[in-house]
Amino acid sequence: MKPLVDWIEDRTGLISGVAHFLEEEIPASAGWHQVFGSVALFLFLVQAFTGILLGLNYGATPGEAYHSIRYIMNELTGGALIRGLHHWGASAMVIVVVLHMVQVFVWGAYKKPRETTWMAGVVLLLFTLAFALTGYLLPWDNRAYWGTVVTTQIAAGVPGIGPYALRLMGAEEGVGVVTFARFYAAHVLILPALTALMIVFHVYLVRRHGVAPEPGDEALPKQKFYPKQVFKDTVAIFGAFAVLFALAVVAKAPLGRLADPTDTTYIPRPEWYFQFLFQLLKYCEGPLELVATVVLPGLAIGGLFAAPFLDRGAVVRVGRRTTAMAVVVLAAVGWTGLTAAAIAETPREAAIAEAMGPMDWVELTPMELAGVGYFQKENCGQCHTLGLADEGKAGPNLGTGGVSRDTAWMIAHFKKPGLPMATMALKGSEMNALASFLVKLTPQNAAKMSEVPQFAWEGALLYQKNQCGICHQVNGAGMNNGPPLNGLAKRRKAEWVKAHFLDPQKFDADSTMPSYKFTAAENEAITSYLMALP
Repeated sequence: MKPLVDWIEDRTGLISGVAHFLEEEIPASAGWHQVFGSVALFLFLVQAFTGILLGLNYGATPGEAYHSIRYIMNELTGGALIRGLHHWGASAMVIVVVLHMVQVFVWGAYKKPRETTWMAGVVLLLFTLAFALTGYLLPWDNRAYWGTVVTTQIAAGVPGIGPYALRLMGAEEGVGVVTFARFYAAHVLILPALTALMIVFHVYLVRRHGVAPEPGDEALPKQKFYPKQVFKDTVAIFGAFAVLFALAVVAKAPLGRLADPTDTTYIPRPEWYFQFLFQLLKYCEGPLELVATVVLPGLAIGGLFAAPFLDRGAVVRVGRRTTAMAVVVLAAVGWTGLTAAAIAETPREAAIAEAMGPMDWVELTPMELAGVGYFQKENCGQCHTLGLADEGKAGPNLGTGGVSRDTAWMIAHFKKPGLPMATMALKGSEMNALASFLVKLTPQNAAKMSEVPQFAWEGALLYQKNQCGICHQVNGAGMNNGPPLNGLAKRRKAEWVKAHFLDPQKFDADSTMPSYKFTAAENEAITSYLMALP
């Protein structure tokens, strides 16, 4: 290999460059408390890589954005994992960058000659928050839309520059296509380039001035960056990625319903790291609103930039930096208290909507959704699993790779299954519904299908039993003799729908719809199902 290595070194200088980087001298006191910078850099690279993979399948227009995210999460191989890494990676970036700054602040490593290194770090913190803010809109679901509406309204209220900020965001006429385009451009074009340049500048300053030693350790023999500190950084990076990967697998990235500008009942909630500001706004109403939106954030950012110039005393050991520790503790208590209060006051409906993720079942046809009901009523789950993990049941796991048979084969199998499966007590149309549901299963949606709420499949069973599809259409299935039922919640109240089932002619004397003698529970189930349709 020596000729090849010599050729690379002669033409590029890469070998000596890497050796110079690894052989950097660092203080003897350097250790685990200084791994946060390397972890933050690694997480930025994860965000860049997963962002590129998402961009290969992302539709960068409001309508297409939502559907492309659904495609990525439900159809694309590894798509849910990649989006999970990107979504939770944003939170991890905020946590690690803040921890890195806290470590530098408590150690007093911003003092002369490292003032510009610290200020570059503050800029990187602001870039990290800007990434989070601009990326929030890109899924284009209700959560993203209404959260951005609140953001633009806050910006518009800033004295003097409010109208210009609103124009810059393209939100003078409300959040729309222009706002989306500008947030997208900032998130994928402007911020990555600026952040990469600032990271290079920050690392250059760290190398120029060196890692700050503990007071009194300046005279001790220095150590090389490689191997001890490289090992610590690598272990920390591995631990951070293990946690991030586990979150991406276990806690699916949320995706609500398609953004609806007319849904004024939706309660917007920001990401957890902005909830303290959201809660502060509740306490600062009216004229005090500027205190929460401008004064306090401005003082906090200004204080961070000014820290090296306000604290010009001699460097002392960490244990004696009581004022710095008190500032950190006070900030942590305030942030934690406000965030906890915001979470505690989140309405149950909003919390459920944020946690649900993509509701795959709402886009099934009534027949397919009724198939879920027959799967439940026939206790198919006793022998079959719907999910990626095999639970060791007697029958095959229907969620590992979908169902490879067509509906005709499955219906024949239902009629004459052979041991140990018993013959189903279902009619032909019911078997067809069950088969239609099973062919929809994929490794991406199978586990989610097993979580269909009971009211939904009970309502779909009633819909099918009463042949509502002869007149109405749901998710593209059915006839157009009556009005389509998608979006019914936008047009009617639930009480109206329940009363209409019982006596349609009361609302329209010329209606040909028969009255249905539903029980209260049946009426509740079918109405809840129809009101949940997208």
